Order: sequence, then C-alpha cells, then structure tokens
Amino acid sequence: MLDDEQRLIQARVSLTQQIDRGSVVLSSQLAGAFLNVPRHPFVPVFYRREGGRFIPWRITDGDAEAWLDAVYTDDSLITEVDGVHAEQAARDGVTGVPTSSSTAPSLMADMLDALDVNEGDEIYEAGAGSGYNAAMLCHLTGDKHVTTVDRSDALTTLARERLNGIGFDPRVIHGDGARDVPPDAMYDRIIATASVRRIPPSWLERCRVGGILVVPVKGTLAGGMIARLTKLPDGTAAGRILHTPAAFMPLKTGTEAEVRVPEIPDSPCRDAGLSGQVLDDWTFSFFAQLHMPHGLIRTYGRSNDGLHVTTLYDPAGGSATRIEDMPEGPPLVTSTGPRDLWTPIEAAHGRWRQLNRPRREWFSIEATPAQQTVSYTAPDGRVHRWTI
Repeated sequence: MLDDEQRLIQARVSLTQQIDRGSVVLSSQLAGAFLNVPRHPFVPVFYRREGGRFIPWRITDGDAEAWLDAVYTDDSLITEVDGVHAEQAARDGVTGVPTSSSTAPSLMADMLDALDVNEGDEIYEAGAGSGYNAAMLCHLTGDKHVTTVDRSDALTTLARERLNGIGFDPRVIHGDGARDVPPDAMYDRIIATASVRRIPPSWLERCRVGGILVVPVKGTLAGGMIARLTKLPDGTAAGRILHTPAAFMPLKTGTEAEVRVPEIPDSPCRDAGLSGQVLDDWTFSFFAQLHMPHGLIRTYGRSNDGLHVTTLYDPAGGSATRIEDMPEGPPLVTSTGPRDLWTPIEAAHGRWRQLNRPRREWFSIEATPAQQTVSYTAPDGRVHRWTI
C-alpha cells in the first residue's frame, strides 16, 4: 500500500480537508505543506489504547487501510510511553504514561499559522518528537534553516533518519530543548512542541528582534495555553494567548526527580463550594492555573464509591489538599500542612465568573528573563495581572 502513490496522495488530501473543515483556516502555504509532506514515514509504529494498555500498531498488523486511515486522521498519535518507543515495545504492549506523541495536525496547523514562517527564516524547534512538525518547517522555510532539538537520543536518531528519508537535512540535536540552544545562532522563529511552565530565558535571548515565539505554557492542569509573542527592541517578548487549548506533554529539562503525592490523613474537613471536576473544564482550567503555586501537582481518580477525588500537592510548601465528591451533599475538603490549596481555586472560580468567563484569547502575555506575566483588560479598563 505504501507503494501506491495515488493512495498516499488521497490520504494527504483527506487530512488537509479534515483540517480545513475544522477551526483552522489554512493558508495556501500551509495547505501546500500538508499536501506535500507525508505523515506516515514519521509514525511507522504508534500506540493505540486497548483497556489499560498501549499496544503498538504497524501497517503489517492486520488491516492496512485502517492503519493508514488512522495515520491520516486529524488526531494525535502516541509514539512513546514511559520512555519506551512504540517500535521497541513488545507486541502485547506496555502500561504507563505517554511521554511523546505526534501532535494532532489541526493543532500543528494552528501553531504553524501563528508562527508565520517565511522562506529563509531561521527556525528553532524545541521537541523534535517524531520529526513530522520539523518536516513541515523544512518545507516552509528550507531545511538548512531549521534546527530541532530533543532530549531523547532515540527520538532524535529516528527523526533525523526519517527527515533524511524524505529529502530533508535540518540540524537535529540531541539535547535539552530549553538549555541547549546553539550559542552561535539567532532565530527568526522559535516554536515548542512540548509545554513549559515559563518561557526559558535562552529562547528570549536567541530570538531576533521582531521574531516570533509560539510556545505552549502549561502547569499541572490539562487545557493549557499557547502563547504567541513577538520580540521587542527592549528585549521583552509580548503577545497574546491563542484561542486553542492544548495539553502538550511537558518539555523535559534539567534534573527532574519524581515527586510522590503524600497520603492525606482523615482529619477535620470542610464543605467545598466546588467539585474538583471543575479543573477538567478547559474553559476554566487555564485561569485556575494562574492562581496555583509554581510546582503544584494535581492528581485525580475515584473513591471506593466511584466518585471523583482530586488531590493538590505543593512540594515547596508541604501542603496537600483532597477534594472528594460525596454521594449526597457538597464535596468535602481535607488538608494537611500550612495551607488549604482549594480555597484559592474557589476564589479564582468566583472571580472568573464575575469577569463573565473571559476566553483565553482575550489574555495578553509578556515575558522578560526576570518576570513573566499574563494579563486581562476588562471592558471597564481595569487590568488584571498574574505572574507565571
């Protein structure tokens, strides 16, 4: 099937039409990229979920048409789970947490449109992943103008091979995407395909004046923000939040130790005004994140009664709070440590409602090496500002 060029063209046309029918209006330049750059060489094996396991799926595993349709569907494809790439996984699959994926093409298109790539622009990509997004960048600007970095040696090796395989030869670096920006280069465009809590100072430094950065900004909650900023002459980068929510996997950087959320002992509790499930509302979660401490962790699951339980933990302050739905009546909040971590979220929800649930695209962002802030200007002219 992969030798049938007409079938592959048909698949790329179908994907481009799917994107164009969605919320992204494709420019002729972007449409040309999706029509000409194939996706399947970058995801020859990917995971599909079966119950609690991730099972590797190859074109040779049964229905080749179904496999090709999945590749050219506007959806993300999981390529790595807990560091195990789909190509190295046993046939019965793995369990764990996804650690790399091929981004949904419509989200790629939205971010590439915001990046506004011109031929000859020097581009830095943090998070090579499968290499598919880097291939798009190569098509748009020319492969000699693209640098892509990934912390996974296996991913960078595969991405380089697959980019070379379709005729592109960008600079592919195995390194820390936040810290290993080549010191000999300045960039017109910087894009991240993994999320960060704050924009790394090295990206601000290596972006030319007038250049554009497109960066997913996210903490512990899903439904993070995608920031689009322009580098100003004074060294500040300023811009807006895109309308599209995104739950990118975090960019791995520095030395990261696994943090265990402690058990919260049964102790005096209080009634909650909100269920922890409110944090799964992506129209609110980005606003809630603005009110959370920098390293706060959220976990969630089900109680023995099958009801929702959210736990918040602040490793820096030592506080932990459990919000547990009850069969009857309001949820219960139980805390240990110096702070009740749910109180600021309840207050943030009230403020969000008072501001008439402002959309993420109405927010601005400003970043310097010293401080990064998100702000919202209400219709009455009052400016609300949060440090991230």
